[in-house]
Amino acid sequence: MPELGIIFLGVVVVFFIILIAKGLVIVKQAQVMIIENFGKFSRVLNPGLHVIIPVMEKAHEMEWRNSREYVDGSGRTRVVPFMELRDTIDMRETVYDFDRQNVITKDNVGIEINALLYFQITDPLKAAYKVESLPVAIEKLTQTTLRNIIGEMDLDQTLTSRETINSKLQVILDDASNKWGVKVNRVELQDIIPPAAIREAMEKQMKAERDRRAMVTEAEGTKTAQILKAEAVRESEIKKAEGMKQAAILEAEGQAEAKIKVAQAEAESVKIVANTVAQSSNPASYMISLKYIEALQTMTEGKDNKIIYMPYEASNVLGAVAAIKDLTGGAVAVQK
Repeated sequence: MPELGIIFLGVVVVFFIILIAKGLVIVKQAQVMIIENFGKFSRVLNPGLHVIIPVMEKAHEMEWRNSREYVDGSGRTRVVPFMELRDTIDMRETVYDFDRQNVITKDNVGIEINALLYFQITDPLKAAYKVESLPVAIEKLTQTTLRNIIGEMDLDQTLTSRETINSKLQVILDDASNKWGVKVNRVELQDIIPPAAIREAMEKQMKAERDRRAMVTEAEGTKTAQILKAEAVRESEIKKAEGMKQAAILEAEGQAEAKIKVAQAEAESVKIVANTVAQSSNPASYMISLKYIEALQTMTEGKDNKIIYMPYEASNVLGAVAAIKDLTGGAVAVQK
């Protein structure tokens, strides 16, 4: 009998230890725990150490989306999502990476799209009691909303309007999930994959466009080079013409200046001669006589004897001829 009492006492002690262990609950930072009393909501436990009544009180469990990685037969790492039950609710921002789904555009082109969803639980009670499975609800809502948005756009708009699609998704999902105590912060489209035939046609189009741009660029370069070459030739011709013009001007100015110098020298010579012969003879007659003498020297050059007949019409000319006669010593014969 004493042994049975010791065993019973040991069992009671172990039972109470288990109850105490079950009654101590630690909630981590950025998490909350919903406590139910016999299945009815009791209170929300914030981060820290708490005591609950075992058996009577129990944490509410929620489905949560999780994933694990594995290596397939080809050596590639793949991610497999799965659902698990958790007795705490994470209040931090959560990222959902949805699988690719087939959607049809407005012009009846089937494409594959996968999206990233960034959301955060703001009201744990609504998240626990307003929807049966929050991850499934968010995933299905995202998929149906994405189909509706893509169905209103053609393929070209879908490929070039990611930011527009992201904004529309974020607004619609945030408004719809507000009753679940969820705030959708951002939505991102990772990949938009059109069919293989469409991709091939797009690649050909892109190649043709690149070839066209290359030809246009080359033509514009050739055009620019020709324009620059023509402008260089024009500038060269202009500079050359300006140089020739300047040279002609300088040459003309030089010739004019030379003639002026010669005329000034002759004028000075005439003045000197005039001052010298002013007392004995007429300076004008003297100069005329000099010109005649120079002409006579030219005409009488050579070995043959020459007789030169020179008419005269007026007294001035006769005076000039007489002066020449005096200078030549009578070597000139005058015919009347």
